Amino acid sequence: MGNNPGPLRRFLAKHAPTREELARSRWLKPVRRYIEAHEYWRFTRRSVPRAFFIGMFIGVFLMIPGTQMIGAALMCIPMRGNIPIAAALTWVSNPATTPVFLIGALEVGGFFGFETHLDQLYELYESDASIRQWFAWLFTDAAPGLIFGLFVIGLVLALVAYWVSLVGWRLWIGKRWRQRTD
Repeated sequence: MGNNPGPLRRFLAKHAPTREELARSRWLKPVRRYIEAHEYWRFTRRSVPRAFFIGMFIGVFLMIPGTQMIGAALMCIPMRGNIPIAAALTWVSNPATTPVFLIGALEVGGFFGFETHLDQLYELYESDASIRQWFAWLFTDAAPGLIFGLFVIGLVLALVAYWVSLVGWRLWIGKRWRQRTD
């Protein structure tokens, strides 16, 4: 079979922060002992699906760049999720997907009766608005609809990711067992 790592491990090795890098972070100093614990870095049938849930939820709901990976790592501690997978999955929101998530969140918020001001969002986008104008828009009546929509989308995608990872894990283990018996 060989020692060739799979695509997930190659991706994590290339993009995810190492345990040592997270442990050196001044922001994570209060939880350094948890980050250095091996249980948060092992790939187990329980830690991997939890990490998929955490990474997907935080990646969609917490749309503040730079805080997503830290938020995912912190959420892995009480939920006992795999930190590298959760941190890597926060990249589900990136410059290409963020507008889709924001517009989708406003649509979901509007569906549930929140004010969304989608027309103002388009105006800001078209006018190359400053960061201050974007933040001002966030503090209008649109903010509750956006936050609720991001929460719903993040929760739904996180649940789907959790169940897909459970099934994927089961299939992978079944394949490994079959290979052992052959």
